[in-house]
Amino acid sequence: MPSPDQPDLESATPDAEPVPEAAPLGPMRYRVRHETAYDYGEDVPVSHHLLHLTARAHPRQRVRRCLLTVDPVPAVRGDRVDYFGNTVTYVAVQEPHRTFSVIAESEVEVSDLPPLDPATTPGWEHVRDSLRGLSGPDDGAEITQYCFDSALVKSSPELLDYARGSFTPGRPVAAAVIDLMERVNEDFAFDPTATTVATPMAEVMKNRRGVCQDFAHVVAGCVRAVGLPARYVSGYLRTLPPPGKPRLVGADVSHAWASVWCGAAAGWLDVCPTNACVANRDFITVAWGRDYDDVSPARGVLVGGAGHGLTVSVDVEPLDD
Repeated sequence: MPSPDQPDLESATPDAEPVPEAAPLGPMRYRVRHETAYDYGEDVPVSHHLLHLTARAHPRQRVRRCLLTVDPVPAVRGDRVDYFGNTVTYVAVQEPHRTFSVIAESEVEVSDLPPLDPATTPGWEHVRDSLRGLSGPDDGAEITQYCFDSALVKSSPELLDYARGSFTPGRPVAAAVIDLMERVNEDFAFDPTATTVATPMAEVMKNRRGVCQDFAHVVAGCVRAVGLPARYVSGYLRTLPPPGKPRLVGADVSHAWASVWCGAAAGWLDVCPTNACVANRDFITVAWGRDYDDVSPARGVLVGGAGHGLTVSVDVEPLDD
């Protein structure tokens, strides 16, 4: 029987503010603990799971350590790199079990983006047209594959119309992307009760409500509508406790944002519509793909079971404070 093994609650991220920074600082080190636990109501004889819970290395992020602990101990376990370059873990539990849990522990080091003046980036039409000159798997398909529709982000007149408010003729590409991010932040209300992982994009556009997953999809859909590549990025966001209060262990949750190709000089620009900011060293990357369906933290199938209880705990601990 298929299991709804997609913890959509993880994508319901509070509208948390990143740590303000007056100037670029050195790399930030974090210890991240992400625990996902399921209760199936009764024993199931076998279950299979795909996990995107291993932090991803990239030019701004160094993964110092990563450990995945699965309970019960699976009969089969293997890691591989998926089509998008993410580490995905497959596990199969082949003995009766009522509960299933995964603890992902990582230590990462994240750096800020180099300074970027959005006004100095090329016009978005130039970037769009330059994609035709890309060739080869390294500088071509790796970028242009994010121009097209995906399972959860499909082109529509509504997305194109909304995008045109930011992508005006001749506008620098990064300025257009940042304006789009800010408009989504202003026009869409954060509401964790408004959507699930199955809510269609058309409904999100109509109701203008959702969570970080939805807002990342909206940005990606609008960018693709004008012919530019956009990725969906999953990970974590360092948050600040209320003034005078200690940081609560386990109070953080998963996060999502969008990444847009801004040409060869600027590269990929990560923007967070949930918080109206360009991603900085407070953003920890786990995986990226075309949409949430490509990088959902946990999904799978199981035989039997009488229910599907889920608890999620995420703790992002800065090591350099």
